[in-house]
Amino acid sequence: MDQNTPKDAQRDAPGEDVAARPLKPARVALNVLALCFALSVLGRGLGESFTVFLIPISENFGWDRAQVVSVYSLSWLMSGLTAPLVGRLFDRSGPRTVYALGLLLLGGAFLAASHAQALWQFQLTVGLCVGLGIALVGNVPNSILLGRWFGPRLPTAMAVVYSAMGGGVLVLLPASQLLIDHIGWRSSYQWFGIVVLCLVVPLLLLPWRLFARGSPTVVQKAQAEVVDSGWTLASAMRHHAFWALFSTFFFTAVGMYAISAQIVAFLIDAGFHPLQAATAWGFSGVVLTIGMVGVSTLDGIIGRRPSVLFSYAISIIGIFFLWLLQWHPNYWLLTAFVVCFGSMIGSRGPLITATALRFFQGKRVGTIFGTISIGSGLGSAFGSWSGGLIHDYTHGYNAVIVFALVNVILGMLPFLVVPALRR
Repeated sequence: MDQNTPKDAQRDAPGEDVAARPLKPARVALNVLALCFALSVLGRGLGESFTVFLIPISENFGWDRAQVVSVYSLSWLMSGLTAPLVGRLFDRSGPRTVYALGLLLLGGAFLAASHAQALWQFQLTVGLCVGLGIALVGNVPNSILLGRWFGPRLPTAMAVVYSAMGGGVLVLLPASQLLIDHIGWRSSYQWFGIVVLCLVVPLLLLPWRLFARGSPTVVQKAQAEVVDSGWTLASAMRHHAFWALFSTFFFTAVGMYAISAQIVAFLIDAGFHPLQAATAWGFSGVVLTIGMVGVSTLDGIIGRRPSVLFSYAISIIGIFFLWLLQWHPNYWLLTAFVVCFGSMIGSRGPLITATALRFFQGKRVGTIFGTISIGSGLGSAFGSWSGGLIHDYTHGYNAVIVFALVNVILGMLPFLVVPALRR
């Protein structure tokens, strides 16, 4: 076997004979994209579903908002902190092992959570274990795998995968509310666990040798560039672009998740029915897909920096609509908020990811990008937890909205002042 074949391509089932059933690279690339999208829908959808479980669990145990939101915060904290380890595991063991471990963790965590009786048990299962599971089926492994197939078209491919968050929210939030209404939150978690564990077997049977190999054209070009790059984690951390991307991930996540972690509860407090609130925020999945594709399309027309700044401007307008919504709860303002805030909540992700992978390309790109992604996990955890504390302290949402707005602006600043991101 060629020494340049990715290591993970050598570890798959010996019975797979790709040569006996050759497929066009474009077709395989689309299959890989569909797989990454499906895994992201599952991981992000299950993670975001906690926003619907927040009130039932809080009422069941009598916990305050900050205590319950700490579970959601730990999930994103774990997802971010383990991103470098996930990247390293991917580099060493390949996608089959990474994705299978992710599904096993997610399924087992929800089954265990259905029997939880104490806060620490939720923090361990729905927090830490689900967070690690999301990382194992999420953006770091997907970015590396798709990079082998799409090369310069990676921003478009990642836009599709990032929009999976919207698909997960669209499907799983209303579904979660319906399940809770009919069978309760514990039985809902049991079904989540059973369904996810049932997906492990078909996942293992996929042609991973073929998927891990990558497009011959893309892989050959990447290997030629790897010789000249030579980035290590240490050298990357000494470059200002590393910390600029890290801070963008961090502050943007703080601002967005300070709001999104409590958005269903916010809408219910504003006077909307729980199913209406869950469905309205679930509809953000539709506009998120449009926002992802739209911003990525703008990237090819007007450039990366203007596209990113445009997305931040729309997010800020969406936060303004949210502020108005608490004073005038009506469907027009709700629609404006969902369209503006929901469409841009992750629209910058594909462009920032592509920037990081291009800048730090090389043999250790998985570890480097995973470390940069810690910023997103830390920001998501800190933002959601801080939002809960601010709500409990002020007994309202105005301070939460201001806190979110300031951090979104801070997340935008690197694209205004950092030379590596202004080009």
